[in-house]
Amino acid sequence: MVNYQGITARPLSGLIGAEISGADLANGLTQQTVGEIRQALLDYNVVFIRDQELTSGQFLAFAQELGEPREYPLLPGLPGYPMITPVVKRKDETMNFGGVWHSDTTYLKEPPMATLLLARSVPPVGGDTLFANMYAAYDALSSGMKNLLAGLVGISSSQKADAARTREDRVSEAGRPNSDTELVGEHPVVRTHPETGRKALYLNIAHTVRFSSMTEEESAPILHYLYQHSVRPEFTCRFTWKVGSMAIWDNRCTMHNPVNDYHGYLREMHRITLRGGTPR
Repeated sequence: MVNYQGITARPLSGLIGAEISGADLANGLTQQTVGEIRQALLDYNVVFIRDQELTSGQFLAFAQELGEPREYPLLPGLPGYPMITPVVKRKDETMNFGGVWHSDTTYLKEPPMATLLLARSVPPVGGDTLFANMYAAYDALSSGMKNLLAGLVGISSSQKADAARTREDRVSEAGRPNSDTELVGEHPVVRTHPETGRKALYLNIAHTVRFSSMTEEESAPILHYLYQHSVRPEFTCRFTWKVGSMAIWDNRCTMHNPVNDYHGYLREMHRITLRGGTPR
């Protein structure tokens, strides 16, 4: 357990995730506390803060303390708060938004540095989110696989079926103009974190289509292995939501997967992504 002065961080698993206490986001934070939350994010990949009764304005203000919010390219935000994207599964729906293992919007030239998710309405049971440590996934690879992946570039698409099907209802209802235009990003499949200097796998089943130097058919066996490898149980943690719970994850070294096991109940989350840089 890492010691901080203004907050306490309790690990949720051996390799990823910690629940933070001692931070009241609604009443503003000192720069020291903000810095410690940011450090905890680097230390644990994803952090959780419970019992935060925040207005949209307070949620946005806290996000601005951590980084620069950016708009989601495919859907509009809340009225008056374009940087806050509602992530909703209604009672009558069976498909959830983003319900597949992924890192956020890797099809962008500059994918987000981090994502904040705040629970507004949750089912009585179910609707947890899984998180995976992509540092650990890379570290556990053989030297031969690391050598094979070194220098490879992954092609990510906003229209890959694994992800597109989980958002098609929202896009058809309220998508941005040109939201049906394919967005394509090319990034190294092993990236170096710009703050920690550690290497992490950077590909995901939701968006990665192939390697730039290979066809989809040639890429498929390697990608399939890496998708399965990167979500081994020992690399993951699981978070159970309550209203007012917030998760903040480092999108540069973490994947997540919202579990779709609560048909017949409303689940509404509010999401903010923070501007990142070009993966290296």
